[in-house]
Amino acid sequence: MEKINLHTHSTFCDGKNTPREMVLGAIEKGFTALGFSGHSMYPFADEWHISPKELDKYVSEIRLLQKEFSGQIKIYCGFEADFLPPLTLPSKKHYSHFNPDFLIGAVHYLVNENGQFTVDDSKENVAEGFARLYKNNGKELVHEYFLAQRKMLEKGDFEIIAHPDLIRKRNGLLKMFDENESFYKEEVQLTAKAIAKAGVVAEINTGAIARGDMDDVYPSAYFLDLLYQNKVPICISSDAHTTRGLDCAFDKARAIALKSGYKELVYPHNGSQDIVKL
Repeated sequence: MEKINLHTHSTFCDGKNTPREMVLGAIEKGFTALGFSGHSMYPFADEWHISPKELDKYVSEIRLLQKEFSGQIKIYCGFEADFLPPLTLPSKKHYSHFNPDFLIGAVHYLVNENGQFTVDDSKENVAEGFARLYKNNGKELVHEYFLAQRKMLEKGDFEIIAHPDLIRKRNGLLKMFDENESFYKEEVQLTAKAIAKAGVVAEINTGAIARGDMDDVYPSAYFLDLLYQNKVPICISSDAHTTRGLDCAFDKARAIALKSGYKELVYPHNGSQDIVKL
């Protein structure tokens, strides 16, 4: 299988390697294309996002690498843009100043009258946020998380939706909800239909495996089956934060995609697509 990854982080945000190191690592691993997707909630930032004052520098460095390694590997410049209404929206118009090759839309944060927290934080912080915002009500948490995804899909303008069931990351340890419950499945069904309606690509994300948080990909097998039934195109992403993780569990992700019925992967950029046969 041809190797492409559009979900790549670097030292500009919370990655451990520089963009150049990530490019060299990708070439060594036989990638044909690498897309950088620095965390952003422009014009704001949390501790693991690219600082707004560094965004132009980030884009400039990726563009220089594009030219330097032309002929060796295709390099794309994008963002993993957070949906945190009303502050920031994954939208080409919102990011037009930076002329990105692609945008990944992501929901990391949940907000209500009791505050905010991020669903992929440490076990302790997620437990604290779950209790503070939702009084340990798993059904309410699940509803608000997937509702945020659907609002992002309705209001945003981006090419790829990131880890659409990221909420599962700490659930194995915290037991906040049961994925087999009807209320959970109903939220996933609604979200799969919303992804299809938005016309975006859904990623099979192996990042939780790379970081030892789960021995599974996002989305779950059940979610992926629904995406296939709704004719949603997919890509495989490592959500890489290190050179070592660039192709983490790609074979596993490919097998899962094939099992759901997929025959190809779709990698959008610049109004075009790279198609990879499975």
